[in-house]
Amino acid sequence: MFAVLLAGGKGTRLQPFTISLPKPLMPVGNQPILEILIHQLKNADVHKVFICVGYLESLIRSYFGDGSKFGIEIVYSSEDKPLGTAGPMKLIQSQLTETFFFMNGDLFTDMDLSAMFKFHKQQGAPATIGLTKRTVEIDFGVIKTNDNNEFTDWKEKPTLEYLVSTGMYVFEPSILKHIPDDFFNVPDLIQKLHSENEKVNCYLHKGYWLDIGRIEDYQKACNMVENNDKTTK
Repeated sequence: MFAVLLAGGKGTRLQPFTISLPKPLMPVGNQPILEILIHQLKNADVHKVFICVGYLESLIRSYFGDGSKFGIEIVYSSEDKPLGTAGPMKLIQSQLTETFFFMNGDLFTDMDLSAMFKFHKQQGAPATIGLTKRTVEIDFGVIKTNDNNEFTDWKEKPTLEYLVSTGMYVFEPSILKHIPDDFFNVPDLIQKLHSENEKVNCYLHKGYWLDIGRIEDYQKACNMVENNDKTTK
């Protein structure tokens, strides 16, 4: 089983930390976040990881090497120009010959990767999106009106719930033909698959999930490890 990890971003939301350190090497506890992900992938029977690098890539290559010290094969793919979040897959398309995980390299989560992979195979779709729930608290009274601008409803300081992408996917090699040879993002890929009547499934994750590219989530992840409390949402 393969996995493709995006690790080429500049991590501008985490500056000044990421001025001299690439985001995937940001420590959570005593390990870089990318190392935590690699261990999780290995535990899910992934035997080969492609790391898409760019910004400060020499530091990532130096730390992870060929993956032998982690018990997994690591191959690097470097882009000469920005290709978006989906574009890097085209650079290694000839090597993506079987079902593969595709994910951001800055995620802190207890996602059951084996269960997600099993779900994907059972559903038989070319793409599966990992989802989680997020809530947004509105500090105002939310008013609804009809087409005649007449009042119809009032909700005082409601809490809205959304399904959001975790930045974790399972893809079949067939999706690669939908990616052009230039800049292209994953949301564009998913919408293109849908518009061309390709089935896209969604796997709902009910555990914890944090995007450490956001400073508040990075701090929360560090606190969770420090307090040994990984149930914090």
